Parts: sequence; C-alpha cells; structure tokens
Amino acid sequence: MQSVDAAWEDWLATNVERGCTPESMTLAMVQAGFEPALADSAVRRAMGGTVAAGAAAGMSWRAVTPYQYDPAPVSSDNLVRAFDRDVPVLMRCERPQIIVFGGVLSGDECDELIERARHRLKRNTTIDPGTGQEDVIRARTSEGTWFQRGDDAFIQRLDQRIASLMNCPLENGEGLQVMHYGPGAEYRPHFDYFPPDQPGSAAAMQRGGQRAATLVIYLNDVAEGGETIFPEVGISVAAKRGGAVYFRYMNNQRQLDPLSLHGGAPVRRGEKWIATRWVRERANV
Repeated sequence: MQSVDAAWEDWLATNVERGCTPESMTLAMVQAGFEPALADSAVRRAMGGTVAAGAAAGMSWRAVTPYQYDPAPVSSDNLVRAFDRDVPVLMRCERPQIIVFGGVLSGDECDELIERARHRLKRNTTIDPGTGQEDVIRARTSEGTWFQRGDDAFIQRLDQRIASLMNCPLENGEGLQVMHYGPGAEYRPHFDYFPPDQPGSAAAMQRGGQRAATLVIYLNDVAEGGETIFPEVGISVAAKRGGAVYFRYMNNQRQLDPLSLHGGAPVRRGEKWIATRWVRERANV
C-alpha cells in the first residue's frame, strides 16, 4: 500500500483522540500492508499539532488510574463446560485478558449460521461517539446481520452455550451479529467499549450499560489474512472454523482496558464469516 487515503487519515485521527500509542497504530498499518517507513511517517504526522492536543483531552479519563486486572469470569479450566458441550482452551493472555477457544460451534452450526445470514446482509455500522447513533464508517468494510436473543430454538441453543462459556447472564448479551468480510475487507483497530468522554456513549449505554467483554466466533477457515489483531500487545489470532476469541475490557471497578484495542485484519485471500456477541454490564433489555 503506497498512500494514506482519507479513510486512513480519519482512522489515525480517531485513534489519536482515543489515546492509542504510536507503536500500536504503526503496527496496525504495517499489518494492513503499508511500508513501515510510510506508516511511521503517517502516525508521526497524526500525533502532531492540534490532533495531539485533542488526544490529551480525550485520553484524560483513562490516565487517572492504571487499569487494574482482576479475575475474569471465564472458567480457569483447560476444558470449559459450555451448556451442552466441552470447549477446549487453546491460549490465554493475562494483559489484556484474552482467551482463544477451539470448537465453540460445530461445522454444521457454522454452516447454518452462514446460510441464515447470507441473504440478510447489510453494510455494517458502528456507534458514532458523538451522537450514539449507528453510522457507516470507512474503517469498517464488512457487512452483517443481527439475530435477536432467543430468535428460535437454534439461536437460543447458541445463546445459552455462549453465555455459559463467557460465564455471564444470558440477558446481558446483545443479539448475535453475523458478519461477512470479502477480499480486502477489514475492521481497523478500535475499542468495543463506549468511550466515557464521548457524548454519544450515554445514549448507547441506556440499555444494559457499558460493554464489558466480547466473543468473536469464526464460522469458516480464511485462506489468508482476516486475523483478529491486538496491536498494543502484538497478538494475532487466526480465523479457525468453529473456534473463538474472548476478550474482556471492563473490570469490576468499571475501569476500561486500553490494551483491548483490536481489529479485523484485511482478508487477503478467500472470505471471512464471524459471529460476535457483545456482553453488557447488566441486562440488555
């Protein structure tokens, strides 16, 4: 990739305002295909002048006290009983709290979710931090659809399994979102929680409060690319059919973990299908 277009300029400005480190932004750009020197130059430019001043104000809520890691609610066993099946733990990271699972869904369940979603796909949106409304952004180039909790017996079984695996109340989960990434599609590094310093967050948290944790389930094997990346800590999780990655970013003190910055790397060959469950701090009704 040879040039930093307007979408990447927007991405840089947004992540500077969120207080992301220069190292994490540079790494994310290199993983997306930029030459290291070009990525470094773009990040340095974005960190200068008025943008940096805005970043200092935007990150002030995070700089008051360091994030305190407390025990995650997920079982510490290497094989977790999740409602109706045993799920193996493949990897754990303590800071940030990341767990990689194998076999959360069967191959048939993955195929059924894909087929149910295929003809309902729309361009994915994200929550505008200024207004709290859903909006299409250039940094997220996937398409998806939602299934309400307990939509039918099939979805209800998956809901119960996911809630059991994450060890959280079923009613705290948002609806299951199935997303499709074609060749070149990506979701540049971002946070799943609602930034407390942004006016739109209050509206987003009216139902269920703050987001506390995420589970991303991979519905197919990706030929090349499409990893879930955590650029602050240099972790990359490859998409493996039926597997999943869990990460927690709000502790019991309601602090938010800046190391949970993550993204969906560009799909370089093939396509990627995932199902995502976001969990709130209280019942999401």
